[in-house]
Amino acid sequence: MLEIKNIRKTFNPGTVNQKTALDGVSLTLNDGDFVTVIGGNGAGKSTLLNAVSGAWLVDEGSIFIDGVDVTRLPEHKRAKFIGRVFQDPMMGTAATMQIEENLALAMRRGKRRTLKSGITASEREKYRELLKILDLGLEDRLTVKVALLSGGQRQALTLLMATLQKPRLLLLDEHTAALDPKTAAKVLDTTERIVTRDKLTTLMITHNMRDAIAHGNRLIMMYEGRIAIDVSGEEKKRLTVEDLLQMFEKASGQELASDRMLLG
Repeated sequence: MLEIKNIRKTFNPGTVNQKTALDGVSLTLNDGDFVTVIGGNGAGKSTLLNAVSGAWLVDEGSIFIDGVDVTRLPEHKRAKFIGRVFQDPMMGTAATMQIEENLALAMRRGKRRTLKSGITASEREKYRELLKILDLGLEDRLTVKVALLSGGQRQALTLLMATLQKPRLLLLDEHTAALDPKTAAKVLDTTERIVTRDKLTTLMITHNMRDAIAHGNRLIMMYEGRIAIDVSGEEKKRLTVEDLLQMFEKASGQELASDRMLLG
């Protein structure tokens, strides 16, 4: 479903601020893979997601989504393949619109538009049923403006909107990092249920090693723009934080220095 071949991305080339963010990264995700991505600041995690989404074009290499070469496609043309949830809960919804209006926009994404306006009773009932999976009581608040929701409620709604059309690829860019621990755990649980139910091929960046181990069927750790660790299957199921730290030290030749990852 996703094939990345030897991609490279350097920012500010030829200057004192030159930074190689991706250094020959290759990665293949099969249909339904749920891959967690972890690494310290500057490891290349967000750059990888931005390269896949088309936010930044890569300098070298190629990217295929469901067999389609999207390497040179701009971000808006890749959008039909991708659902994405960002770290900032404010980014994925229209604050001045109602919950049901936001869902209607997501439901109509990529479809032919007509002059017909409004939300039908059957659509409203469908949105109510969809919202129940979030277990936040939003199914009884369809006409509430999204601006009045908490950060966790908005992020859960964004997740639902990003997955309504069952994208070929779901990108989650530290989508629980701005939430309090209790809300973050709830959103992660909802993420797991939606991804599993719809068998969505997913790349999820997290700064929390325990979350990276607990979720998904595969874990990769990035270091200096490369994939340093790639664990899946039974090996991942048996993985502990201590194991991961030892694997990182062996792969990189040094101890992990990210307090954010160690204390997450």
